[in-house]
Amino acid sequence: MGYIQEARENHVKKKVEEALRSKMKQKALQECKDLASKYAECSYGRTISVVWQCRQQAKELNECLHQFTNDDVLEEMKRDYMLQQDGKVPAKV
Repeated sequence: MGYIQEARENHVKKKVEEALRSKMKQKALQECKDLASKYAECSYGRTISVVWQCRQQAKELNECLHQFTNDDVLEEMKRDYMLQQDGKVPAKV
């Protein structure tokens, strides 16, 4: 792949990138919904104590979310988007 093509694939308009980030976050929340429920259950009725009482649940939730919301995932989504725009790959539904 040439330098210009690679640069083009890495460059995505700001609004498109925001939409991709939003989609990435939604997918992460969907994939980690069980852990999010456990954290919410632990934190119910707590205020400041949630920090130390729910530390383990928060850690597990953050680790799960990070699997689906990192720079590598975003770059892959950008590449897929650019390939779809070029007509090389059918859009994922």
